Amino acid sequence: MGDQYTIPPLTRIGHVHLKVSDLERSLEFYCGLLGFELTTRYGRQAAFIAAGGYHHHIGLNTWHSEGAPPAPIRSAGLYHTAILYPTRKDLAMIFDRLREARYPLTGASDHGVSEALYLDDPDRNGVELYWDRPKEQWPYFPDGSLNMYTRTLDLEDLLRELAHR
Repeated sequence: MGDQYTIPPLTRIGHVHLKVSDLERSLEFYCGLLGFELTTRYGRQAAFIAAGGYHHHIGLNTWHSEGAPPAPIRSAGLYHTAILYPTRKDLAMIFDRLREARYPLTGASDHGVSEALYLDDPDRNGVELYWDRPKEQWPYFPDGSLNMYTRTLDLEDLLRELAHR
Protein backbone atom coordinates (compact mmCIF):
# COMPACT_ATOMS: atom_id res chain seq x y z
CA MET A 1 0.00 0.00 0.00
CA GLY A 2 2.94 2.37 0.39
CA ASP A 3 2.58 5.56 2.37
CA GLN A 4 -0.40 6.01 4.67
CA TYR A 5 -3.03 8.04 2.83
CA THR A 6 -4.84 10.79 4.74
CA ILE A 7 -8.02 12.25 3.32
CA PRO A 8 -7.76 16.02 2.61
CA PRO A 9 -8.78 18.12 5.66
CA LEU A 10 -11.49 20.07 3.80
CA THR A 11 -13.26 16.90 2.62
CA ARG A 12 -16.88 16.67 3.78
CA ILE A 13 -19.93 14.51 3.25
CA GLY A 14 -21.85 16.09 0.37
CA HIS A 15 -25.24 14.36 0.53
CA VAL A 16 -27.11 11.26 1.55
CA HIS A 17 -29.54 9.40 -0.69
CA LEU A 18 -32.31 7.47 1.06
CA LYS A 19 -34.59 4.70 -0.14
CA VAL A 20 -38.11 5.54 1.06
CA SER A 21 -41.44 3.77 0.73
CA ASP A 22 -43.65 6.83 0.15
CA LEU A 23 -42.10 9.89 -1.51
CA GLU A 24 -44.90 12.30 -0.55
CA ARG A 25 -44.76 11.24 3.09
CA SER A 26 -40.99 11.70 3.13
CA LEU A 27 -41.25 15.13 1.50
CA GLU A 28 -43.79 16.15 4.13
CA PHE A 29 -41.30 15.14 6.85
CA TYR A 30 -38.10 16.58 5.36
CA CYS A 31 -39.61 19.69 3.72
CA GLY A 32 -42.86 20.27 5.62
CA LEU A 33 -41.54 19.57 9.11
CA LEU A 34 -37.75 19.99 8.99
CA GLY A 35 -37.86 22.84 6.47
CA PHE A 36 -35.68 21.59 3.61
CA GLU A 37 -36.43 23.01 0.16
CA LEU A 38 -37.35 20.87 -2.82
CA THR A 39 -34.78 21.53 -5.56
CA THR A 40 -35.54 18.82 -8.15
CA ARG A 41 -38.22 16.22 -8.58
CA TYR A 42 -38.36 13.21 -10.86
CA GLY A 43 -42.05 12.42 -11.06
CA ARG A 44 -43.41 10.23 -8.28
CA GLN A 45 -40.16 8.31 -7.81
CA ALA A 46 -37.42 10.68 -6.65
CA ALA A 47 -36.75 14.12 -5.25
CA PHE A 48 -33.72 16.12 -4.17
CA ILE A 49 -33.91 18.54 -1.25
CA ALA A 50 -31.50 21.05 0.24
CA ALA A 51 -30.86 23.95 2.58
CA GLY A 52 -29.65 27.37 1.50
CA GLY A 53 -29.87 26.92 -2.27
CA TYR A 54 -27.45 23.98 -2.53
CA HIS A 55 -28.25 21.49 -5.33
CA HIS A 56 -29.08 18.73 -2.81
CA HIS A 57 -28.22 17.55 0.65
CA ILE A 58 -30.69 14.67 0.66
CA GLY A 59 -31.94 12.50 -2.16
CA LEU A 60 -35.14 10.53 -1.66
CA ASN A 61 -36.23 7.73 -3.98
CA THR A 62 -38.70 4.85 -4.25
CA TRP A 63 -36.87 3.07 -7.11
CA HIS A 64 -36.47 -0.18 -5.15
CA SER A 65 -38.55 0.58 -2.07
CA GLU A 66 -42.01 1.91 -2.96
CA GLY A 67 -44.50 0.54 -0.45
CA ALA A 68 -41.79 -1.47 1.32
CA PRO A 69 -41.66 -1.84 5.11
CA PRO A 70 -38.84 -0.19 7.08
CA ALA A 71 -35.54 -2.07 7.23
CA PRO A 72 -35.24 -4.29 10.30
CA ILE A 73 -33.61 -2.61 13.28
CA ARG A 74 -31.13 -5.45 13.67
CA SER A 75 -29.65 -5.32 10.17
CA ALA A 76 -26.70 -3.67 8.50
CA GLY A 77 -27.31 -0.25 6.97
CA LEU A 78 -27.43 3.44 7.74
CA TYR A 79 -27.66 4.21 11.46
CA HIS A 80 -28.64 7.84 11.01
CA THR A 81 -28.23 10.91 8.87
CA ALA A 82 -26.76 13.82 10.84
CA ILE A 83 -27.95 17.31 9.96
CA LEU A 84 -25.66 20.05 11.29
CA TYR A 85 -27.32 23.32 12.34
CA PRO A 86 -25.20 26.48 12.40
CA THR A 87 -26.09 27.63 15.93
CA ARG A 88 -27.58 26.41 19.19
CA LYS A 89 -30.49 28.77 18.64
CA ASP A 90 -31.22 27.07 15.30
CA LEU A 91 -31.28 23.71 17.08
CA ALA A 92 -33.65 25.19 19.70
CA MET A 93 -35.93 26.43 16.92
CA ILE A 94 -36.24 23.02 15.25
CA PHE A 95 -36.74 21.38 18.65
CA ASP A 96 -39.58 23.80 19.39
CA ARG A 97 -41.09 23.03 15.97
CA LEU A 98 -40.89 19.27 16.60
CA ARG A 99 -42.38 19.71 20.06
CA GLU A 100 -45.29 21.77 18.72
CA ALA A 101 -45.92 19.13 16.02
CA ARG A 102 -45.75 16.45 18.76
CA TYR A 103 -43.15 14.62 16.68
CA PRO A 104 -41.47 12.03 18.92
CA LEU A 105 -37.78 12.13 19.73
CA THR A 106 -35.83 8.92 20.21
CA GLY A 107 -33.15 10.73 22.21
CA ALA A 108 -31.50 14.02 23.16
CA SER A 109 -27.81 14.07 24.07
CA ASP A 110 -24.98 16.37 25.03
CA HIS A 111 -21.80 14.92 23.52
CA GLY A 112 -19.41 17.57 24.82
CA VAL A 113 -18.45 18.59 21.29
CA SER A 114 -22.08 18.90 20.23
CA GLU A 115 -25.70 18.80 21.34
CA ALA A 116 -28.07 16.52 19.44
CA LEU A 117 -31.70 15.58 19.01
CA TYR A 118 -32.52 12.13 17.64
CA LEU A 119 -35.66 11.03 15.83
CA ASP A 120 -36.79 8.69 13.08
CA ASP A 121 -38.17 9.70 9.71
CA PRO A 122 -41.39 8.04 8.51
CA ASP A 123 -39.41 5.03 7.20
CA ARG A 124 -37.60 4.66 10.54
CA ASN A 125 -34.36 6.01 9.10
CA GLY A 126 -32.52 7.59 12.02
CA VAL A 127 -32.05 11.37 11.91
CA GLU A 128 -29.72 13.38 14.14
CA LEU A 129 -30.24 17.14 14.34
CA TYR A 130 -27.26 18.79 16.03
CA TRP A 131 -24.98 21.79 16.40
CA ASP A 132 -21.28 21.75 17.15
CA ARG A 133 -19.89 23.76 20.02
CA PRO A 134 -16.98 26.00 19.01
CA LYS A 135 -13.82 23.90 18.80
CA GLU A 136 -12.16 25.83 21.64
CA GLN A 137 -14.96 24.58 23.96
CA TRP A 138 -14.53 20.88 23.13
CA PRO A 139 -13.54 18.71 26.09
CA TYR A 140 -10.20 16.91 26.01
CA PHE A 141 -8.56 14.27 28.16
CA PRO A 142 -5.19 15.15 29.78
CA ASP A 143 -3.42 13.21 26.99
CA GLY A 144 -4.92 15.57 24.40
CA SER A 145 -7.46 13.13 22.94
CA LEU A 146 -11.05 14.23 22.47
CA ASN A 147 -13.41 13.48 25.37
CA MET A 148 -16.68 12.82 23.57
CA TYR A 149 -19.38 11.51 25.87
CA THR A 150 -23.13 11.00 25.95
CA ARG A 151 -25.08 12.81 28.64
CA THR A 152 -28.74 13.78 28.75
CA LEU A 153 -29.38 17.07 26.93
CA ASP A 154 -31.15 19.69 29.05
CA LEU A 155 -34.05 20.45 26.71
CA GLU A 156 -35.43 23.26 28.89
CA ASP A 157 -32.05 24.98 28.74
CA LEU A 158 -32.02 24.51 24.97
CA LEU A 159 -35.44 26.18 24.70
CA ARG A 160 -34.14 29.19 26.68
CA GLU A 161 -32.13 30.03 23.53
CA LEU A 162 -35.44 31.18 22.02
CA ALA A 163 -35.86 33.87 24.66
CA HIS A 164 -32.96 35.72 22.99
CA ARG A 165 -34.81 36.28 19.71
